[in-house]
Amino acid sequence: MKSNIVSWMQEGNITIPTLLFSEYRNLNLNEIELVLLLNIITFIEKGNEFPTPEELSARMTVSIADCNAMLRRLIQRGFIEIIDQYTNEGIRFEKYSVKPLWEKLVEQFLLNNQIERQQEKKTEETDVYTCFEKEFGRPLSPFECESLGMWMDDDHHDPMIIKAALREAVMSGKLNFRYIDRILFEWKKNGIKTIDQAKNHGRKFRQKQTDKAHSKDDGHQPVVPFYNWLEQ
Repeated sequence: MKSNIVSWMQEGNITIPTLLFSEYRNLNLNEIELVLLLNIITFIEKGNEFPTPEELSARMTVSIADCNAMLRRLIQRGFIEIIDQYTNEGIRFEKYSVKPLWEKLVEQFLLNNQIERQQEKKTEETDVYTCFEKEFGRPLSPFECESLGMWMDDDHHDPMIIKAALREAVMSGKLNFRYIDRILFEWKKNGIKTIDQAKNHGRKFRQKQTDKAHSKDDGHQPVVPFYNWLEQ
């Protein structure tokens, strides 16, 4: 019993990226091709870098001829490649490389991330339009929609910053696109790129204005002014 467990442990393990199992379909691989690739990887890790179709077929439920045909297709489609190598004595030998498979998997991973970022951006942009229409209490005009698009696409303002500028305009009681555009212009000029930076900028201004009001008239309760961006 103990010897059987030792033999099982000596067979070793192979490490396969989880992404391969979740993305092989998107790589246009079927289950049989996936198992063939896994067997090639296993042979390589155990020191046999060029397993024959007979050796691979013996581990699978496909014939030697089918296994040979699949190997050819995988090479043609750029999932594996055969590399020529030479020993120190100058003897030539061949081996399989699965580097092309890993490269395709990395490309698929990056593509997935790009698609996810695009979807997130689309959701954020839709949310911006919704916020504006809610605050304005009406659908935006074509000109206003174009202005919003320019802020995001041409000026590269983050949607969160645009919504912060909208809130600043609402608080100031000056809900119009010209005022919001001026806020965004000033923030960009001052290197403000986050919500916290925008809040701190406005807080410092209001504190400064409050201090001025106190110094002018200590006998009256000062009113904390809002930032009049159009006067900047």
